[in-house]
Amino acid sequence: MSKFIISGFSDEISSDTTVQFEHLNSLGIGYFEPRGIDGKNISELTDEEAAELKAKMDKYGIKVSSIGSPIGKIKITDTFEEHLQKLDRVITIAGILDTKYIRVFSFYVEDGEQEKYSDEVIRRMKEMTALAEKRGVILLHENEKGIYGDIAVRCLDVLKEVNSPNLRAVFDPANFIQCGQPTFPDGFEMLEEYVVYMHIKDATAEGKVVPAGYGEGKLQQIINRLKEMNYEGFLSLEPHLGSFQGLANLEEDDKMTRLAASTPGKFTLAYESLMKLL
Repeated sequence: MSKFIISGFSDEISSDTTVQFEHLNSLGIGYFEPRGIDGKNISELTDEEAAELKAKMDKYGIKVSSIGSPIGKIKITDTFEEHLQKLDRVITIAGILDTKYIRVFSFYVEDGEQEKYSDEVIRRMKEMTALAEKRGVILLHENEKGIYGDIAVRCLDVLKEVNSPNLRAVFDPANFIQCGQPTFPDGFEMLEEYVVYMHIKDATAEGKVVPAGYGEGKLQQIINRLKEMNYEGFLSLEPHLGSFQGLANLEEDDKMTRLAASTPGKFTLAYESLMKLL
């Protein structure tokens, strides 16, 4: 039997975690993927701030599905050691918040230079995964525009070369569409043995993010396939239907920052679109 657990990037509801948790409660969602926490990135929390967040989570009955970390969202030419220390810090935060999953990326690489830097990407991903193995967490590689693992074949390259149960895949349909990568059956079937987590985000052929089922991401077919696979795991809403605090630090281009503000209503629209597919 498949088991779909709904989560989401609730910083797209509000930058205020109280507003986030109240709205998640109203929708009956029991998990979130922390990224923006009261104006700070999740990776910047002190132990005390993380403990305060955990206490607030407990008050509202909310748990963490995965840390929505920014690890790996630096240029492949940027220094790595300090970034590895940042991952170590994020792992500590994950422990305080009681989750085994941490979302990561495979470094920004200039288009056309992927082959040139493939060895360095793999080296860094192996180091990150070795740290994850040592500390008992699982890194989830997300396909993303502009990074080495932007299309399915390079995502597969990273996962195969690292070859560890502590590095698995987040599948983000919209990001693939924005990179010209068909999602189903092509991309999904290539990666499905590694997919343990889904981001629910859709996009049109022109790259505009839309609610699930309204774009070219083939989310209905993917969800049907997950059900056939007896998938047990998270479907994490990442609406991207409006701009939100911290967005400018997450995206290389600024197209989304020009959108009207993200709101609880837009998050609800994303949730209802997913429920319709389910």
